[in-house]
Amino acid sequence: MGGLLFLAFAYLAVGQAAANRNGAQTAADAAALAAAQERRDQLAGAWLKNLLDPKKWQDIFDGEADGLTPSCWRAEQLAASNDATVLSCNANGLLGYTVEVRTNKTVGDSIVPGTETKRSRATATAVIDSRCDFELPAGEKNPDTEEKEELPTLNCKGGVDWDLDPEAPEDLLPKPEDLFDVHLAD
Repeated sequence: MGGLLFLAFAYLAVGQAAANRNGAQTAADAAALAAAQERRDQLAGAWLKNLLDPKKWQDIFDGEADGLTPSCWRAEQLAASNDATVLSCNANGLLGYTVEVRTNKTVGDSIVPGTETKRSRATATAVIDSRCDFELPAGEKNPDTEEKEELPTLNCKGGVDWDLDPEAPEDLLPKPEDLFDVHLAD
């Protein structure tokens, strides 16, 4: 009978550790996604600012734009809301973030010595993928004419094509999620 009781407590300890580890992974996933989404939003804003200069679009879709700021503050917010602390947050190239977190809560008391002070750690990487491509119009604009240069059509995943009109209200232009996908890396 004592052996069964010990076995039951051992299973409980394993369950506590697994739950703590799952919490750490959830916090890491959420934090990495939040940092990448913040960067996506900045890139979409840069695209909107450069709407009339399609020659800059490819750099923006590749993750390069003037005025981008660090996005790890969002990772820290999401980790905290999942009861964890960011240990490291690093840009992973131009279009991704890798975040390591540690849970704020310990595994807890159990029959396994040392678990009362053990905190779980986890790492996650989120990446940003451009959803759209385009072709720049052929030929050069004649500076002597007042003719407006047409903007390229954005051809986006899912068969969505955006015929862009710079005079259109901003709410009729593509949103960040129309321009970029954000997902966890495999």
